[in-house]
Amino acid sequence: MLTVGDLMTTQLFTLLSSDSLYTARQIMEMARVRHVPIVDGEDNFIGLITHRDMLAVAVSELSDIDPSTQDELDAGIPLSEIMRTDTATVNPETLLRDAAQTLLEHKYGCLPVLKGRRLVGIITEADFLRLTISLMDALEERSAG
Repeated sequence: MLTVGDLMTTQLFTLLSSDSLYTARQIMEMARVRHVPIVDGEDNFIGLITHRDMLAVAVSELSDIDPSTQDELDAGIPLSEIMRTDTATVNPETLLRDAAQTLLEHKYGCLPVLKGRRLVGIITEADFLRLTISLMDALEERSAG
């Protein structure tokens, strides 16, 4: 059986709870990710910031605030004030089917992967889509051959 450890991403972008919303926004844009785990100094998982969370606290574009003012506002908001701390997590031995079921049932975009309290990876909807494409390609090759 495939496990989360077989599919998870281990090259992670993480932040500290003292980092700002501005920093999180920059990392998400630069790395093209929608979820950034928040860790302490020893890589212990303490929370998660998502693109959706950032949209919820952003000043509306309709308010006529220019981007530099928005950046200044974001720089003054520590992630500790807006990060999610009630995040569901899995471990590397969790069956992939169980992780997929959790994502689907709860409409989560990702699950941080922990060994104890230590963050060792993340599994996202995109990881499952890549797996699905690979499986479809393999089935197509099998039926063509």
